[in-house]
Amino acid sequence: MKRMQLEMGGKNPLVVLDDADLDSAVACALNGGFFSTGQRCTAASRFIVTAGIHGRFVDELPLRLERLSVGHAPDAATDIGPVVDQRQLDIALSYIEIGKQEGARLRSGGRRLSRATQGFYLQPALFTELAPHMRIAREEIFGPVGMVLRAKNYDVALALANDTDFGLAAGICTPSLKHATHFKRYAEAGIVKANQVTSGLDFHLPFGGRKCSSYGPREQGSQAIEFYSVVKTAYTSAG
Repeated sequence: MKRMQLEMGGKNPLVVLDDADLDSAVACALNGGFFSTGQRCTAASRFIVTAGIHGRFVDELPLRLERLSVGHAPDAATDIGPVVDQRQLDIALSYIEIGKQEGARLRSGGRRLSRATQGFYLQPALFTELAPHMRIAREEIFGPVGMVLRAKNYDVALALANDTDFGLAAGICTPSLKHATHFKRYAEAGIVKANQVTSGLDFHLPFGGRKCSSYGPREQGSQAIEFYSVVKTAYTSAG
């Protein structure tokens, strides 16, 4: 049988707890979810925020999104470039319509933009007031579309983070070593970060996920050698 190594996508959560630094948490969501136009398999798209900080988070993140400059990628003033092509733009726009039809609130963005340089520009979109069963909260969009899910506490947030068919990357924002350590152990993802953006990786470390996010040995790092190696066991007796 053929050996396979597959990387198959994600619907990555970023958990924000009540004790998180708001500026740092918003920066993690902004960078991890929307930079590179959200077109990274490790991009966070589900921001799971506990009740005590939820209101401030959903007020601040749209303000930061609206300050981003969407434009020609080589322009030094640009924060977010275009979506890769028309097909991917159509997919993102269709999910924005699906989210509105499902009853989620489009808190910010979501419009097609025109710029002097031709391209597939999309204003970063943020949904709030949605339920975990909605399609926009479960299916990979691969574009600048994020959503905020409210959680009562850490336990609920962890359950929501794991409530997905995917398991590539996950993040948590908290100064609590207890919660960060617990999350790193019990988050069902191949890559887990505390107080960092979910995207952005060290090439010398293994890369891959769980569930429907990966199949076969990890990419990168020492574990990648397994894919290109066959173990042989040899025995020798004296004379």
